[in-house]
Amino acid sequence: MGRIQKAGKNIIFGYISNFVILLVNFIQTTVFIYVLGKTLSGVNGVYTNVLSVLNLTELGIGTALNFSLYKPVAERDYDKIKSYMRFYKRAYLTIAAVITVLGIAISPFLKYILKNPGSLTVRELTLYYYLFLFNTVISYFVAYKYSLANAEQKNYIQTNITTLTKIAVALVQIIVLVLTRNFLFYLLAQSFVELVQKIFVTIYLNRLYPYLRDRDVKPLTTEETQVIATKTKALVCSKIGDVARLQTDTIIISSFVNVDTAAVVNNYTYIITYVGNLVNVIFESVISGFGNVVATESRERQYRLFKVYRFFACWLFGFGAVGFYHLLTPFIGGVWLHDEGWVLPQIIVLLLVMDFYFKGSRTVLMNFKIASGVFEQDRYLPLIQGAVNLVVSILLVQRIGVTGVYVGTLVSGIMANLIRPGIIYRVCFEKKAWTYFGDSLKYIAVILAVGGVVLPIRHMIMRETTILTFAVMVVVITLLYNAVFLAVFHRTEEFIYLWEAVAARVPVLKRISEGRSR
Repeated sequence: MGRIQKAGKNIIFGYISNFVILLVNFIQTTVFIYVLGKTLSGVNGVYTNVLSVLNLTELGIGTALNFSLYKPVAERDYDKIKSYMRFYKRAYLTIAAVITVLGIAISPFLKYILKNPGSLTVRELTLYYYLFLFNTVISYFVAYKYSLANAEQKNYIQTNITTLTKIAVALVQIIVLVLTRNFLFYLLAQSFVELVQKIFVTIYLNRLYPYLRDRDVKPLTTEETQVIATKTKALVCSKIGDVARLQTDTIIISSFVNVDTAAVVNNYTYIITYVGNLVNVIFESVISGFGNVVATESRERQYRLFKVYRFFACWLFGFGAVGFYHLLTPFIGGVWLHDEGWVLPQIIVLLLVMDFYFKGSRTVLMNFKIASGVFEQDRYLPLIQGAVNLVVSILLVQRIGVTGVYVGTLVSGIMANLIRPGIIYRVCFEKKAWTYFGDSLKYIAVILAVGGVVLPIRHMIMRETTILTFAVMVVVITLLYNAVFLAVFHRTEEFIYLWEAVAARVPVLKRISEGRSR
């Protein structure tokens, strides 16, 4: 099975997985909000972010090791694969121990990051937190096993297991909520299902890769260990910076505003994240394929594929940005929860949407960096971004509230959009990045134009938010945005390449393409 076929398989399963998880999470979140309310919803979101911060102890070693596995997997060097995997296992067990110690160490400070938790006692909050910590720690006992399947471009294995687990967890938790209306039992149900899943994954992957159980494993050479260490040192900066920029917003809001406001914000970020994941499936699924391209193809070929990859990303993330800006608030306040108490001011929605689009652009750059093994050149940038985000967010949240938090997030994120392209173009393509920024301006101009045209249409159609008017707006935005994007860019090299690649695999489009060429 070739690169494109494997990527296609990963994309299909990824889409099914993300759609199912989105639907299941939506139902689960709805039941949670109606049964347990805003405060516990906020606690749930804050603890999720706290544990995400603790995950910085992973330090990027997984990414560095996956890169190291590409070559031995391509060459079927099983002895080397076993060596890397044993190293990976030991590293992750160490990480699990570090997370446990750090997690316990910060538990006395939870009361300072949960402002106005209602009637919840410190003892209850601490117990809930330890269950979150347990679920995080046990994941590291099997996480390393997925790396080999992913290096073989079999990402669908992890995707399918994650999907089935999420369905099981959600079903059990919903039943527990309805029957007990108790947050503690809700968390215990998750811990039980997650533990069973870890046991299953261990058995399944041991059977899939029986040679990983061999005892005759040679240790990595000093040079090989040094390569991982060098790349990990670069990635630790990226990891810490990303955590400080992406995982602290909810914690800052909970600490400086209150837990209930954190719950309101979490609904917006939850929808943006999970719908965004549907787009990310495409781009995450081809990382291994890009790693193969980098190892086997010319720079010019890499550059051409990168431009196509980037064009498609801007198209899809731009579509998401326009849709989110016009539809998020009507959906949450009108269609879903029917309560204006769960609605954010539109200025905050604008900041969230802008960050979503620029984050999508950074995804393209980051994925190509990972595939190319370009880890060291911008190692300090994420640290600077994280510091900027924390300083700006904490200063502004005390002056202008939640809006200030997302000003910090947006400003710190755009720094990478301005700096990282120059590094990628210089190191990977030996080119200047001026064309990248020129294309960026064109994409942004089209997106802003469509967003502006939709505004009066929305006011006309959605004078009252109903399921029907919401559905009509979804159709209008979909048709208008894609029609404009096609009209502007259909003659570009990137679109033609993309069209031909898709048309070659879809009979109807293939006939249309052949008719156009005559």
